[in-house]
Amino acid sequence: MYAAIRQGKAKTGMAEELARRIKEGAIPIISDVEGFMAYYVVYAPDDTVTAISIFNNYAGAEESNRRGVAWIEQNLTPLLTGPATAVAGPVIVHTLA
Repeated sequence: MYAAIRQGKAKTGMAEELARRIKEGAIPIISDVEGFMAYYVVYAPDDTVTAISIFNNYAGAEESNRRGVAWIEQNLTPLLTGPATAVAGPVIVHTLA
């Protein structure tokens, strides 16, 4: 299992608009990547937005970051205070209920 993580800092008060744009635009792009398993977005109290995508292969995680960062640059830049970052790697610990 592999995770792709993209993170950025939103302008204050942008949670609802970010959620709307992500649901309409990013989810179809990321979920179409081969090996896709899951997608989560976390909006922290300090306006940090973290998208976590789970894949069954490293190539999928890397591809989702490539597509995700390009999409962010085209669609979310006005809502963010700076550029997004992206990392990918193997999930070394996990558990389910």
